[in-house]
Amino acid sequence: MRGLLRKKACGSVRSVTETSDPASRRAALSDALRRAGHGEKSALESIYRGTSAKLFGICLRILKDRQEAEDVLQLVYVSVWRRAGSFDPSRASPITWLATLARNRSIDRLRSLKRTRGFEPVDAAAEIADERPDALAGLEAGENRKRLAGCIGELEDKTADAIRSAFFGGLTYSDLADRADVPLGTMKSWIRRGLMKLKECLQR
Repeated sequence: MRGLLRKKACGSVRSVTETSDPASRRAALSDALRRAGHGEKSALESIYRGTSAKLFGICLRILKDRQEAEDVLQLVYVSVWRRAGSFDPSRASPITWLATLARNRSIDRLRSLKRTRGFEPVDAAAEIADERPDALAGLEAGENRKRLAGCIGELEDKTADAIRSAFFGGLTYSDLADRADVPLGTMKSWIRRGLMKLKECLQR
């Protein structure tokens, strides 16, 4: 499977992003995940071509090492191949599902590097909020995902949007501050307060 992903995508496989309409792209990506879940390798290749740049960006932001990010990216798509059948478009958008896999795999690798090499990990909090906060640890479980969505919905719009973008979209604090046109410190405060409220909500 890794050999398939490392090969240059052939021209006959259409990327799931080869359309300008967001709704159509989402539908195409969801369909490709469905087909990959049934063992269709060309569907996985199409997913890879259409999403690898974005997912690589998430891996690189967390790991800060291109080789490590490339290695983790391959593992992400191995996970996609094995778990595509569990994707439920009624629970999350396909790119959110994929971005979460990339983020979790990258943080797992970061922790592994800390254990095996004995150096301090990258300060993930300065880039993508807290390193896998407890409030989001159960994201992949259906029941917890529903609860998480409900708790995020209770936050102020600006805070909810920032947290979704940081944890599911791979944006950094700097990206979020620029997008919201607020100081970096303000954005960090929004997210930290939001995470505290999420933890309280999930512990009810």
